[in-house]
Amino acid sequence: MSDSPAGRLQTLFEGHRLTPTQRRIAHCMVRRAGDVAFLSSVELADLAGVSQPSVTRFAVALGFDGYPALRRHLREVAPAGEASGEAGEHNEYQQAVLAEIENLRHLAELLADPAPVVRAGRLLAASRPLPVLGLRAASSQARGFAYFAAKVHPDVRLLDEGGSMLTDRIDAAVRAGATALLCFALPRHPREVAEALEYAQGAGATVVTVAESAFAPVAAHSDLLIPAAVGTGLAFDTACAPMLLGRVLLEAMADELPDAQARLEEFDTKAAARGLFVE
Repeated sequence: MSDSPAGRLQTLFEGHRLTPTQRRIAHCMVRRAGDVAFLSSVELADLAGVSQPSVTRFAVALGFDGYPALRRHLREVAPAGEASGEAGEHNEYQQAVLAEIENLRHLAELLADPAPVVRAGRLLAASRPLPVLGLRAASSQARGFAYFAAKVHPDVRLLDEGGSMLTDRIDAAVRAGATALLCFALPRHPREVAEALEYAQGAGATVVTVAESAFAPVAAHSDLLIPAAVGTGLAFDTACAPMLLGRVLLEAMADELPDAQARLEEFDTKAAARGLFVE
């Protein structure tokens, strides 16, 4: 991160779990980094298109007693008179992309020790059926994994809807022989995901989880948790690293399935015969 006013503001926001409304305020502050320290809470709220109480809650979320305390701090880290558009500074969209690239670098460093992924692949391959859980923000990650996993695994069961039926479907999978459950858990974490994982463990399933941090709320109900950070530079989280980790786990699982390649070749043959894809 650059040492510009905008860069110092980005550093201030890092490490805090902000709501979409609070991120909107943060983005507005980054754009007005040169003079934000001298804006009132009402002026900042107007610029960001939010309510004045939202600005106060934003300051408290950053660890300050209120907006006046935050503004005093801003006058120290981003004083007026410094140009906010200096050469080489990235805009908020570029910063979000660069932050995701950094998340991928961290994931690459984590995978220098492949043992957890290899263990996860072995657990997932051995589970027949294999339930894959992901609710709300994580549902697309679970759905993507399940789509590709079904090409090499004989019985994949996607659990992407909550409600009272969720535990029934976990029960059904365990009764059918499931020994493991794969969960994609991303913030903000639905309470029912933690409850479902606790239930799955109680039913005898080994829980493998992809989450944004080893300290995520679901960690207490995971037997093997592999972290992949999410990007928080935009109003809504970005999940490039969790998606890529899901594909890595898919590869590790396929390596443990002796007929995986044969199943892929069979699918390709049938797809060609049906004219399934446009070549």
